[in-house]
Amino acid sequence: MNQCHAVRSEIRLHDTRHTYATLARDSGINSKIVTDRLGHANETVTQQIYTHRSTGQDREAAETIAGLIAGALGPPT
Repeated sequence: MNQCHAVRSEIRLHDTRHTYATLARDSGINSKIVTDRLGHANETVTQQIYTHRSTGQDREAAETIAGLIAGALGPPT
């Protein structure tokens, strides 16, 4: 099986905390609320350890910036 398509057969309960933090951030839930729900003392732990890079989040950011650049350049001539 190709490593890119490997499926992890064992998911630990702790792994779901990372998934929760990432999905909550991607859904726009306030980071302080996520921090409180996970029981962390501060948002730094949540943001640096528990949330992970998300392709969906990257795509939205890229499209937003592309739109801003296109708007700044004006219509094509």
